[in-house]
Amino acid sequence: MPALWIAHVTVTNADQYAKYAELAGPALSKYGGEFIARGARYVQFEGREHERQVIAKFPSVEAAETCYNSPEYAEALAFSNGASERDVLVVETTE
Repeated sequence: MPALWIAHVTVTNADQYAKYAELAGPALSKYGGEFIARGARYVQFEGREHERQVIAKFPSVEAAETCYNSPEYAEALAFSNGASERDVLVVETTE
């Protein structure tokens, strides 16, 4: 079943986070991820608000996990640490 990688992000260091974004996109693509929302307009109904929302679709939860644990994504993630506050999860779709 397909899965959605959902990230709620507050950027605290824009220059450093830009390097994360530059590396994360190719890493997600390599493992079958496709962005379907990235920094687009949103409405917050409940919970803690983050300024940036990112959703990527993967072929499966396993593909998203493989990506998250990959060397390519680890390299990107090193730039996110200290440059953002994030909540990230993967959820299987009902398709």
